[in-house]
Amino acid sequence: MAISADLESVPLRIVAGRAEIDLPAAQRAVADLLEALGRDPHSPHLADTPRRVANAYAEMLTPREFELTTFPNDEGYDELVLAKDIPVQSLCEHHLLPFTGVAHVGYLPGERILGLSKLARVVELFARDLQVQERLTKQVADWLQDHLAPKGVGVVIEAEHQCMSLRGVRATGSRTVTSSLHGILRENLSSRQEFFALTGLTP
Repeated sequence: MAISADLESVPLRIVAGRAEIDLPAAQRAVADLLEALGRDPHSPHLADTPRRVANAYAEMLTPREFELTTFPNDEGYDELVLAKDIPVQSLCEHHLLPFTGVAHVGYLPGERILGLSKLARVVELFARDLQVQERLTKQVADWLQDHLAPKGVGVVIEAEHQCMSLRGVRATGSRTVTSSLHGILRENLSSRQEFFALTGLTP
C-alpha cells in the first residue's frame, strides 16, 4: 500500500498501489466463460453481461483512496477506542464469490489518535481484493499497528461466505469469526478480555 508522506504529516494520502484492471480483457473473459457454460453471450439477455460483470468486479476490487487523518493525543487518552459493526464486503479468492459481514476494530492510542471514519477506510482498503478472511483480519491489524503506532490493536471479523452458503455444504447462515491482536491487547489478559467483551464475543 503506497503512502505519500511520513506519519508526522497530517493527513496522509493512502492509495492501494495495485495493478490496473484490464476491463476489455475482463469482458472478453466473461464472454468466454458464458460460452463455456453453454450460454450464448450474444443473445439479447446476455449481450451486455460481460461489460456489467467486468465493471462489477473492477468496483469490488478497487478500494477508494483516502487521507489518513491523525491527531495528537494531547489529553493522553489511554483507554480502548473501538469501532463496531464496520461493514465488510470482499471476494473469496478460491471461488470468486462474495463474503460479507462486519469488522470490529479497536486500538489503545499512543501519541496519536485516528479519525474514526478511517478505521472503516482501512478495512475497505484490504477488503476490496481477492481475499481469505484470515489474511484480511491480519492485514488490517498489522497496517494499523505499523502506521498508527498504538499501544495495542485488535481486529475481529465476522462474515458469511457464499462459497459455503451457496455451494458445497450449503451452510446458510454460518458465520466465520477471525481475530488478530497486537501489543497490550495481545499480551495483557484484562485488556484482551475487555476488547472481546466490547465486541460481544467471549475471549
